[in-house]
Amino acid sequence: MLVVDTGPLVPTADRADKDHHACRALLEGDAGPLVTTGLVIAEAAYLIDRQLGPAAEAALYSAVISGQLEVAGLDLGDWERIRELVTAYADLRLGGTDASVVTLAERLGATRIATLNHRHFRVVRPRHAAAFELLP
Repeated sequence: MLVVDTGPLVPTADRADKDHHACRALLEGDAGPLVTTGLVIAEAAYLIDRQLGPAAEAALYSAVISGQLEVAGLDLGDWERIRELVTAYADLRLGGTDASVVTLAERLGATRIATLNHRHFRVVRPRHAAAFELLP
């Protein structure tokens, strides 16, 4: 299982991005499943639309519809954990989207995170593991 943050989704859509090849290889080559949150999809959709336009944004939704990328729902306990993480890491400015990735990984027992944001994910200490494995 690979929990996907916003970072790899945007370069995968943008062939001109310096991280395109590494991110695309990771997301297309991983045995999966690839799982993310609705907050990540919203953030990625906004950035992809802004940089590449509506057709590229629609391709992101196609990945969800086809099952290439699973969007896990967040329950009340997840939202409480997101709030806890945002508060605990206020100096880091972790933010809800990254906190949702941590929360999902904790709930699913996943340790592998697809992200380009090593600054946040190296600092956060998950409840279920010593640290996350950050890819690519």
